[in-house]
Amino acid sequence: MSYVGIVLISHSAKIAEGTKELIRQVMKDIPLETAGGTDENEIGTSIEKISAAIDQANQGMGVLLFYDLGSAKMNAEMAIELAERDDVKLVEAPIVEGSYVAAVESGMGKQLADVYDAVIRSFPEKK
Repeated sequence: MSYVGIVLISHSAKIAEGTKELIRQVMKDIPLETAGGTDENEIGTSIEKISAAIDQANQGMGVLLFYDLGSAKMNAEMAIELAERDDVKLVEAPIVEGSYVAAVESGMGKQLADVYDAVIRSFPEKK
């Protein structure tokens, strides 16, 4: 079975990996990738890491991107443009809580739009 993929984008590789570890405690089968830190493993983000994570997470059901800070959002938006796909969406929700909700919804076999909507409904203050 294919699932909606999730990419965790953080300025810190440790934050991205820690969030992935938390999600993996309950959702083992969904495609879940991290893009934490720069290419030099410093604090920051990398369009190349984000693009690679999108490719790895996409099983044909689309991918949701979660980010921590403003420049991560900018790099995520650029990676989406470079991907030239219409099945990659940036989500305005807290990275830990939002990606957790998305993982549970994805694990139920829901479509991209339904997973996205479930996350947005869970965090209406982020709209």
